[in-house]
Amino acid sequence: MTFQLTVSPDFPPNRIAGWYIFNTWLQKALDLPIHLELYPSFEAQREAIGQGKVDLIYANPYDAAMLIREKGFTALARPQGKMDEAVVVTAADAPYDSVDDLKPGLRLAVTNDPAVNLLGMMMLEPAELNTSNLEVRQVESYPVAVKLLLQGEADLAFLLKEALEKLTATTRKQLKVLVHSQIGDLYHTFLVGPRLAEKQEAIRTALVNMHTDAKGKDVLDNLGFPAWEAVSADEAEFMMNLIEALK
Repeated sequence: MTFQLTVSPDFPPNRIAGWYIFNTWLQKALDLPIHLELYPSFEAQREAIGQGKVDLIYANPYDAAMLIREKGFTALARPQGKMDEAVVVTAADAPYDSVDDLKPGLRLAVTNDPAVNLLGMMMLEPAELNTSNLEVRQVESYPVAVKLLLQGEADLAFLLKEALEKLTATTRKQLKVLVHSQIGDLYHTFLVGPRLAEKQEAIRTALVNMHTDAKGKDVLDNLGFPAWEAVSADEAEFMMNLIEALK
């Protein structure tokens, strides 16, 4: 039986090769047949999850909560020192310097990343802005959202902070960050599904020791991670409760 690994669609495009290399490493480390399937959108990925196709997943915090509570997945590990934060950005020459300057009717570009959109909307609450008084346009990726800003086709955009940091210096200079989240307890998580329940500890051990092996360290470098660190059941529960509180 071949097991399927997938990755939250919000990872930077330049990491695609890194995830294929990771999948090869994981197969060898566990001596298991694992196929990596990358989905073009959260909707397509959730459809595959609903059909029971996914066994291993690197998930954003919103989907991790759903997978644990509704699909019987277990959180194993997370990238060391990497937290998920969101930013609300506009073009550098836009007439807004803070959220307080924003008014109803503005055009907002978002991806279909539920965690980032949740944080973004939370940060707009002081200006009494929400989906009912903004013109929201969903796009397929953060670069597309940025493109709309720079072309004058959007006034605001929600970005994953890491996605903003991955933009070129030239592009970042053309943007202005109005506000950024400081939650500190949300993060992407590597989870395992019920079909691999008996392999949980072997997988967790392989991940947290990955940086101690030369080949494993190279794979991590390709993903932009320093190392994996274990996630306990209590830590996962705390994050799920936080997601619920933010809704």
